[in-house]
Amino acid sequence: MLVREVFSSFSKLLSGVALAAMAVSLAGCNETVAQKAEPIRPVLVASVHYEAETPERSFVGTIRPRIEADIGFRVAGKVAKRLVEVGQTVEIGQPLATLDEVDLKLQAEQAEAEFRAATGVLAQASAAETRAKELRVKGWTTDAQMDQAKASADEARARLNRAERSVELTRNSLSYATLVADARGVVTASMIEPGMVVAAGQAAIRVARFAEKEAVVAIPETLLDRAKNGVATASLWSEAGKTYTARLREIAPAADPATRTYLAKFSLPEATDNVSLGMTATLTLSDPATTRVARLPLSALFSDGRDPSLYVVNDKGEVTLKPVKVKAYDSKDVLVTSGVEEGEKVVALGVQKIDPAQKVRVVSALTF
Repeated sequence: MLVREVFSSFSKLLSGVALAAMAVSLAGCNETVAQKAEPIRPVLVASVHYEAETPERSFVGTIRPRIEADIGFRVAGKVAKRLVEVGQTVEIGQPLATLDEVDLKLQAEQAEAEFRAATGVLAQASAAETRAKELRVKGWTTDAQMDQAKASADEARARLNRAERSVELTRNSLSYATLVADARGVVTASMIEPGMVVAAGQAAIRVARFAEKEAVVAIPETLLDRAKNGVATASLWSEAGKTYTARLREIAPAADPATRTYLAKFSLPEATDNVSLGMTATLTLSDPATTRVARLPLSALFSDGRDPSLYVVNDKGEVTLKPVKVKAYDSKDVLVTSGVEEGEKVVALGVQKIDPAQKVRVVSALTF
């Protein structure tokens, strides 16, 4: 009985040892498999985007006409009618306003009457001069009488010439009673109303011409050189995605005393009728001589004593080490000029622990 119990205990001990040995063996196999199957490493990436080394600067401006003139009557008088309203489009020769023509017509009639009188006086003086010449040839008159007749005829001719000019002036004055547009444009202001008495040359109607439009912006003094020598483009808030070529036409010689900025006017030769006056525009200034670089985080740069490189990640999670050309270093960024393509994704952090044979998983992307 005792022998049987001892044998049973020994059998249980052997079974326990065998199970322990099997567990240890299985654990060793799992560890070997785990060592062979390396985990996929999560990484942060940054997208490659080439842009000018000197950042573009944008300013908000207003679309204005290049020529906006105040049109006034060339003669004085009382306003009879105003034929246009603010915001109305006018064509060349279109009447804008008229004056009361009563006094101007009377002046024209007076000038014509003087012209007729001068014509009669000249006819009489010319006849007297002719008779004096005939009598002088026959010796029946003196040189003094001859000279007097000639002087009277010359004076009559001058009076007639003056009367002719007076008639022309009064006719012109009568035509000036109607104010007409001298160019195609839009009425931006009206300073007269019927019944007002205006002086000659007084501003009456303000017309902005459609011939050429421009963007008016305020430029800080630090960017004056770029405004004069750089490349400018303009875009409208109402036309997203469309840009217009802008050329600097005029810049103020002195800064505004309040804002310390310089008023600059950029002409827009490509602007059409869709570009309305008063629209808000964004003017962008860039430096044409600036090298295009990709600004990437400094932590993305890998160097093992040779040329600097970047790890590029493809869509399959594979990484490739590419040598790049570096232009400059900032406190947190590196400026790359070549070696990677536009839109490629590069590992931004932990490049020293990347194994080219190991696949990675993109966690998130950094934007620069």
